Amino acid sequence: MTKVFAWLAGIVILLVVLRLLGVDVIGWLQSLWDEIKDMPTGYMAAALTLQTFQTVFAGLSYYGILKFAYKDEVAFWPILAAYAVGVAMNGFLPANIGSFVTLLMFVAIIPSCTIGGALAAYLVQKIFFTLAGTFVYLYMFLSVPGAFDVSFSNLTAYPWLTLLIIACGAVLIVILGRIFWRKLKGLWEQAKEGGAILTQPKTYLKHSFLPALLSWVCKLCVVGIFLAAFAIPVTFNSIMWTVGSGSLANVASFTPGAVGVTQATNALALSTCCDVPQSQAVDYSTAQQLITTAWNQVAALVLVIMVFGWTGGKQLVGQSYSDAKDQASDMKEQRAEKKAAKKEAKAAEKQATRQREHDSG
Repeated sequence: MTKVFAWLAGIVILLVVLRLLGVDVIGWLQSLWDEIKDMPTGYMAAALTLQTFQTVFAGLSYYGILKFAYKDEVAFWPILAAYAVGVAMNGFLPANIGSFVTLLMFVAIIPSCTIGGALAAYLVQKIFFTLAGTFVYLYMFLSVPGAFDVSFSNLTAYPWLTLLIIACGAVLIVILGRIFWRKLKGLWEQAKEGGAILTQPKTYLKHSFLPALLSWVCKLCVVGIFLAAFAIPVTFNSIMWTVGSGSLANVASFTPGAVGVTQATNALALSTCCDVPQSQAVDYSTAQQLITTAWNQVAALVLVIMVFGWTGGKQLVGQSYSDAKDQASDMKEQRAEKKAAKKEAKAAEKQATRQREHDSG
């Protein structure tokens, strides 16, 4: 409750400061609320329905992975409920801690599942979304007018330099691949059971890749519906730029749920690709985030109560959240310790070099 009151007090102070600076935040919120209320019922119903299917299909992708790995220990509805909880928490918590909660709930509800196995399932489930994100980023880059002229015009004039750059890039990729492989090899030995579905590509494509694809298509449709509701042109270009900018906001997020960052990147993207006024783009982005986040909370709450009951669900989610915070804290400490160890090693190496130079001198 102390944190809640601190956040509320901070918001009130911010509103007062903005008011003194001449920024009418209250008026903007009232205008935004009026636009949300005026949103056609059909648009709202369609968007929320597809938002629900987006969660269901992503949960189904997880279910396919875990069902293959742990057989009869896995049931669909608990997996969906666990995934929905993570989605709901990521809407208002920093550092994607909701994803940790989902993985720890998998460990709690599947007797044979370990942290390594849950992490492997997470990595397998993210294969499609990584490919989809790469496609979106490439599309954004290639759709910028003159992208090839700016990036590659000078390369054709120096073919040997171009070949050297390509060769150096290939060597760098190989070196990075070897480094990451050594780090992941030990984890894979512990976690390969959770990712066992990859040993049968057809099964993976049917039970994990396809549901993930359907979830992503639903996401694109939700974006298109909200764009249309705010009179923003609905084209493949506008949807790709909106999705891509939202993804970049999540990567660079320093606020819970990437609030603010998402609105800024969406406004910049829509202004770049479609000449949408900033105020209109911000209204669209804010409304979509508010509505979908609230809907995700409701869906998660309903699923948890239906599957685990109020008492059991509260205990399971609460314990998983506590463990997730501990996991995140441990990872942060480990990163800090590694950085400190590297600094000490560099300092010791410099000292040893100086000592050798002094002795030789």
